[in-house]
Amino acid sequence: MAVSNGQVSFWWQQLGLPQARPALPGSMDADVCIVGAGFTGLWTAYYLKKAQPDARVVILEARFAGYGASGRNGGWCVNSITGGRERYLASHGRQAVIDFQQAMNDTVDEVIGVAATEGIDAGIRKGGEFIVAYNAAQAGRMRAFHAEESEWPGTDVELLGADQAAERIAVAGAVGATWQPHCARVNPAKLVSGLAAVVERLGVQLFEGTPVTEITAGQARTEQGVVRAPVVIRATEGFTANIRSEHRTWLPMNSSMIVTEPLPASIWDQIGWHGAETLGDYAHVYMYAQRTADDRIAFGGRGIPYRYGSRVDADGLTQQATIDSLTALLRRFFPATAETGIDHAWSGVLGVPRDWAATVGLDHRTGLGWAGGYVGTGVATTNLAGRTLADLILQRDTSLTRLPWVGRRVRKWEPEPLRWLGVQAIYAGYRAGDRQEQNGRPTTAPIAKLADLISGH
Repeated sequence: MAVSNGQVSFWWQQLGLPQARPALPGSMDADVCIVGAGFTGLWTAYYLKKAQPDARVVILEARFAGYGASGRNGGWCVNSITGGRERYLASHGRQAVIDFQQAMNDTVDEVIGVAATEGIDAGIRKGGEFIVAYNAAQAGRMRAFHAEESEWPGTDVELLGADQAAERIAVAGAVGATWQPHCARVNPAKLVSGLAAVVERLGVQLFEGTPVTEITAGQARTEQGVVRAPVVIRATEGFTANIRSEHRTWLPMNSSMIVTEPLPASIWDQIGWHGAETLGDYAHVYMYAQRTADDRIAFGGRGIPYRYGSRVDADGLTQQATIDSLTALLRRFFPATAETGIDHAWSGVLGVPRDWAATVGLDHRTGLGWAGGYVGTGVATTNLAGRTLADLILQRDTSLTRLPWVGRRVRKWEPEPLRWLGVQAIYAGYRAGDRQEQNGRPTTAPIAKLADLISGH
C-alpha cells in the first residue's frame, strides 16, 4: 500500500484540516499583535487574555493555526532546557539554573492542566522520557549523562540496565536506558487546534491566510494591510527566515516522521511499551517516537536536515530515502514490526539558533518581542515562553521574567554558502560517528566530537 506523504502531517490528516478562518480584512489597530499561530503565539495570547481580558490581541498566521511545527512534531511535552543548562551556569549561577529546570518541570504539568481545564482532548498521557543505548559508545554517553543529571535537583533521571529497560520497552539490542518522569505524550494537532479555539472564545482575533512580510517597531505589514500595535511579537519558529531582516536569525532545520498502521495486541505483547513513555536514543543523529493513543508507532528522525538558502518545505513532503531509512530503523528497534505497514510520512521545520538554545524576550524601547529557537523541544517550552511573554508585555517582574533565557541575544547564522556547508559537515560527521560506533567503536567517535565543535552545540 502506498504511503500517504506530506499533506502537512499525519496528525492533521487524522484530525481533518480545519475550516479556514478569514484573512485580515484590512489595516487595524491592536494592543498586541502576534505573528504566528503556533503554540508560542497561541499560548501568549491565552495568558494575556486571562490576565487582561480587555486587551485587544490580534494573531496573524500565514496558513492556518498549527500549520508549522506545532502540528507536525513528535508529540513530546518534555522538560528539557533547550541547549542544556551548563551555558547559563557561568552567567547566572547555580540557583538560577535550578529555578529554570523547576520551571520546565512545572510547565509539563501546566500544559496537561490547561488542556484538562479547557476541555482539550489531545490524548495527553504522562509516561516520562525513555532514552535507550544500544552500543558501547552510546552506553558511555548514557552513563555520563546520568551522572551529570544526578548532580542537579529536579532532574529525577533513573539509570536502567538492559533487563530493566526491556521490561518497559523491548528495543532490540538495547544495553540500557534512562528514564525520567517529566514528559507527556500528546497529539500535537489536537492540542494546537483546541488551543486556537480557546483563544478565539477569549476574544482574540485570529486571521489566517495572512503572511507577514515585515515586522518593524509598532507594526506588522502584510499584503492585506498593516496591523499597528505598541507590542509586536514574532512567534514564527522555523518560518522566521521568510521574514525580511530575519533571514539568518534561526536556521530552519528539517525533521521527518513516519507512522505505522495500528498494531495488534500480539505485537504490543512483544514490544511492551504500556506506560506511554516517549522513546529516544543516544545516537548522534537521534530518533524520537511515541506510542499513539490509537496504538500506532510515530517514529521520527533527520532526513535532509537543511535546504540551501534557508528554504522551507511547506507541504511536508518527505523524500523516499528518508522514509526508507526511518522504516529500517523502526524495524531494527522492533523486529516484530517487520510486516507492519507504514501509513503516513511527513516533514516539518524547527528553528535553530546559532548556539542551539531557545530565547524569549521583549524590547520595551521598540515594543518588539520574540520567542523560539526550540530545536525540537517546543511542545512544553512554548508554554513557558507564552507565560513569560505575557508577563513581559504587562511589565510584571516575576519568577518567569527572571529566568536566564529571558532577553538573551544570539549572533546570526553565517551567510551562504557557509551555512549550507556547515550543516552538511555537521550531519555527515554525526552519521559517520554513528556508523563507527554501531560497527564496534567502544567510545564516542572523534568525528562526532568534531561535528559538535563545528555546530557550537
